[in-house]
Amino acid sequence: MPVLIVFFYVKLKNIKIRRKYFYIFTKIKIMSLKRHIPNIVTLLNLLSGCIAIIFAVYGNFIAAAMFVFLGIFFDFFDGLLARKLNVQSPLGIQLDSLADLVTSGVVPGIVMFKLISLTVDAPDYSTYSDSWNSIFHWQGFKMSVLPLIGLFIALASAYRLAKFNLDEDQQSYFKGLPVPANTLVIMSLPLILEYQNSDLMNSIIINKWFLIGLTLLSCYLLNSNIKLFALKFKNYGFRDNSIRYIFLILSVILLVVLQFAAIPLIIALYILLSLLTASKIA
Repeated sequence: MPVLIVFFYVKLKNIKIRRKYFYIFTKIKIMSLKRHIPNIVTLLNLLSGCIAIIFAVYGNFIAAAMFVFLGIFFDFFDGLLARKLNVQSPLGIQLDSLADLVTSGVVPGIVMFKLISLTVDAPDYSTYSDSWNSIFHWQGFKMSVLPLIGLFIALASAYRLAKFNLDEDQQSYFKGLPVPANTLVIMSLPLILEYQNSDLMNSIIINKWFLIGLTLLSCYLLNSNIKLFALKFKNYGFRDNSIRYIFLILSVILLVVLQFAAIPLIIALYILLSLLTASKIA
């Protein structure tokens, strides 16, 4: 009888030890998986950008815009998840910038390139000989080079993201227009052309000088030293976040009234409110 008691005691103890180690092992595995969740969301942002590039190259701007908006959605939530799960890491920061460069840098650059090409009767870049022959004539050279100005958006976005990674001050505010905000403006243009059905807006958007001017303005705003408030809420009190609440309310009103045409106005409003409250941004 004593032998049986000892046997069952040892058996029970072994089961408890196994359960303890299984619990510890499971917890470690969950922690390890949790660390990768924000990075997976970031990679979904990158994937969205890659798909958007394919659509943009083939001239399907609407599908490209949808995937860019999806990528920006993932971009918003990867940082939020990293903070909530307390798994921020240098790898995540670098990966986030690389994904943003594709989704919010390369894609709008290609879209702007294609839009300017449509306004200047540019040569067919898919046919190497046509493009090469055109540069030997001034008119052809001008028409070939002008659309390339649209790609400056990708260059300015890359520079802005590199600066952001090195600037430790940009936690509660941004210095220069955030890359996703600039992308929203660029990607709204084909949506306005497709869905707004306004002759006035269409005539403005398909003007090459408007597009080139917008490109240069975007490059400046991306890398300017203008302080812009971040949409990060430390608390939900109106007193501490009045400018954010005002911006969100006005943005919703503009979207309801103007649909896609509201997007450039919302970004303009964002810059204007930031300039008006510059002394409070820190």
